[in-house]
Order: sequence, then structure tokens, then C-alpha cells
Amino acid sequence: MWWENVTSKSVKPEVLLATLGVEPQVVTITLDELLARGCSLREVSVVYTMDPGVKTALTAIEGEFDKGLYPGVLLRKSPVINRQAAVVDFRSEDDLRALLRTLYAEMRRARQSGVKVHLCLSGGRKVMSIMAMVVAQLLFGPEDCAWYLVTEGWHPGAERRLHLESGDRVWLVPVPVLRWSEAGTLMRTVAELEDPAEVVYWYRRLEQNARRKRQREFFRHWLTGAEREVVRLACRGLDNVSIAKALGKSEQTVANQLRNVYEKLREWLDFPEGNVERNMMIAEFAPYFALEELEG
Repeated sequence: MWWENVTSKSVKPEVLLATLGVEPQVVTITLDELLARGCSLREVSVVYTMDPGVKTALTAIEGEFDKGLYPGVLLRKSPVINRQAAVVDFRSEDDLRALLRTLYAEMRRARQSGVKVHLCLSGGRKVMSIMAMVVAQLLFGPEDCAWYLVTEGWHPGAERRLHLESGDRVWLVPVPVLRWSEAGTLMRTVAELEDPAEVVYWYRRLEQNARRKRQREFFRHWLTGAEREVVRLACRGLDNVSIAKALGKSEQTVANQLRNVYEKLREWLDFPEGNVERNMMIAEFAPYFALEELEG
């Protein structure tokens, strides 16, 4: 690959990853602006569908590269493929999965090679920018940038200009991305997974484990022993009369203990709007107890 020839003394190479619709100037103007800012771009990776209008736009971009306008910059074409067939438009969940896989593969390839990624979110269907942001949240490093292109005076249907003229105004607006930390094993684990579906599954498991840890901390350290017994039985569906009978307590004692639990739970949940009552407690902790019982 082109970056394998970059020496340690060279400026860190950079990649532009762009989604493409029927407006090729979104890619070329973004590229022009980044180069004007001094970015050391060595590759442009364009993610596209086989819609006829999009293919025409891709041909226009290829023409600019064939003219030699971007010496030293490679054009990489990345069609969205679903089950060995090229996607024309996003009409099904499978099409969206194919889009996610394509974007993920392109960004992962760049990230594993240590290059800086510039992500242009302005081209193509809105769902393309949404999926690109999902991938950025999974794989972006601290130096990577997401951009939204704004040009003055141009609107859909206007005369197409692949490059701005002197005096034209353009803005590349940085889009904030909530990145996963690159510290520890987190980023290494994600980078080793080839399928974005695996990453989403892994992340959900991570969230579930973190939530369960918080629930365990509340149950064991915020509640008294007597309150824990009452909560456990309430989460099994027992009413106050049944709980009182099972624990040899008065119904009023059970009610008082549950009231104390609700107050503690309200604080633990960071004071949500509305009352914290039995239904919220059961919704929060019944799954926790069910998992505990399954695991013995």
C-alpha cells in the first residue's frame, strides 16, 4: 500500500474518506480545501452505490484525477456490496448492513495503518452520513476529523462546478465525534474485530456489564440487609402483605423499608423527573436478580 513507503521522517500521511451522492463537487471541493490547509493527503476513498446518477458523479471525480490535478493522491473506489451484488440504493436492512460494513472496512484499513483520517459527511444519502458517524464513534482516533462541507451560493440544481473560483467562500465545519478511548485494551479489541456487527454486540455486552456492576453496587452497598430482602421479594412479584408474611414483619414495616429504598434509588438514578416507585424499582432490578439466579 502507498503508506508502506512513508518513512518515519516524513509527515504523517492522511486519508480522505467520503460518501458520494450525485454531487461530485462535495468530494473535490473538500479535497481542495484540505490540501489548501496543508494536509498531507495521499488517498481519497470514495464510498458509493450503483445508482446511475452516483456513477456519473464518480466518473466526474475520476476525470479530475486523470487530468493530474492531484499528483501523489490515489483515488480508491469502494462500492457498497450486498451479497455479492452492488447496492443501487438503500431499500432494506441488508443494504444498510452492507453500507456499514463498507464504511467500517475502509476506516479500519486506514486506522490500522496509522494514518490520519478525514471523514466527509456531506455526500450521498443522509443514511450514509449517519452510518459514517457510527463507524467514526467506533474507530476514530484522537487526531481524526469529521467534516461537513458548506459552500456559499451553491444549491442543488445549480450549475455544477467541481472546484471553487477565487472569491468563492467555503467552510469545512468540524463535526464533534464522541470517541472511544484508545487507552488499554478497548481500542485494541475493537480494531481486531473485522465485522462491525461484532463490535456493536461487544459494545452492548460492555454496557450491560457496566450496568450490572452499578446495580450490584447499589444493591450491596446502598441498601441495608433488611432492605435487600424486601427488594428481592418485591422483584419476584410479591405484594407487601406476602413480603411481610414471608419475612415475619408487619406490613407497615415493609412499606417503610420500601419507601426508604425508593428514596435511595431516586438519588442513585440522579433524581429523575417524577416519582420513583415500585414499578421503576422492579424494572431496574428484576433482570439483575434473574441473571443472578441463572448463574447460580
